[in-house]
Amino acid sequence: MMIEQLEQIKSEFIENINNVTSNKELEILRVKYFSRNGIISVLFDKLKEVPKENKREIGKNLNELKKFTYSLFEQKKKDIELKYSSISTRIDLTLPPSQIKLGTKHILNQTLEEIKNIFKSMGFSVFEGPELESDYYNFEALNFPSDHPARDMQDTFFINKNFLLRTHTSPVQIRVMEKMNPPVRAIMPGRVYRNEAINARSYCTFQQVEGLYVDKDVTFAELKGTLVSFAKQFYGEDLRYRFRPSFFPFTEPSAEMDITCFLCKGEGCKVCKYAGWLEILGCGMVDPNVFNYVNYDAEEYIGYAFGMGIERIALLKYGINDIRLFFENDIRFLTQF
Repeated sequence: MMIEQLEQIKSEFIENINNVTSNKELEILRVKYFSRNGIISVLFDKLKEVPKENKREIGKNLNELKKFTYSLFEQKKKDIELKYSSISTRIDLTLPPSQIKLGTKHILNQTLEEIKNIFKSMGFSVFEGPELESDYYNFEALNFPSDHPARDMQDTFFINKNFLLRTHTSPVQIRVMEKMNPPVRAIMPGRVYRNEAINARSYCTFQQVEGLYVDKDVTFAELKGTLVSFAKQFYGEDLRYRFRPSFFPFTEPSAEMDITCFLCKGEGCKVCKYAGWLEILGCGMVDPNVFNYVNYDAEEYIGYAFGMGIERIALLKYGINDIRLFFENDIRFLTQF
């Protein structure tokens, strides 16, 4: 009786498996026959009720049934997988290839790399330093008096009394001079932070590149020559420029370098406040007081330093009129570069 039942189940399974055309139907069949409460599993549970003299024969047939039906099930599963995979991976070789869209470097990174390459071609090495800086490196060692306005909370993000988010990359100059003996020729790029209102011309965080050259018999003329060479390589040989006297605590004498306004070409507009000029960097000869902090002999060595904002440099080169565009991640803006 049990043997006949097994043969009937075998025939029904063959008929059912032949009618299966999808994974969903195959899963229904699996549950019906092979799950914990499936037909074949229940038969194995009933094997203990078979008389002892018939149990061996029935058990053998039951194992053969399970092996046979499961073999058909696995083959059907492979057939269905092959059917659908061949459809999904079919390739029409007559179609033109799809264009792969590659990402590009951010416009500020492009600008920074160009600046670094120009100065490296002039013999400058590149150094970096921490963004969380001490009051000593950010102010004191750079000859900022204790009552200087730059120490005020309106300009600086203070973490506590002794530490702050650096307001410029000039602290790296001190760190470099502490570790190296002259001659020193280096640039220091990095992100800086200032507690300023955000508008079209200023932002609370931006990037700078500081430069430093210390040796014997360094002159202001060398400083001007270096910066003019940089500006012409970056903006073009027909660049118009000028230097104006200025003040920085860590340089004396100090100056600012201007170039012709990129919008009005020197005629005067709102961007340049009708002056026809736009500042691109500050510079000057290193104050001897700074050398005292790094144990350089101010009687023997002299140096110059300069600093520029990457965002301002990019604004001028590409004719961008709002610094906030660099930080908004607007794809319409970024894809132009």
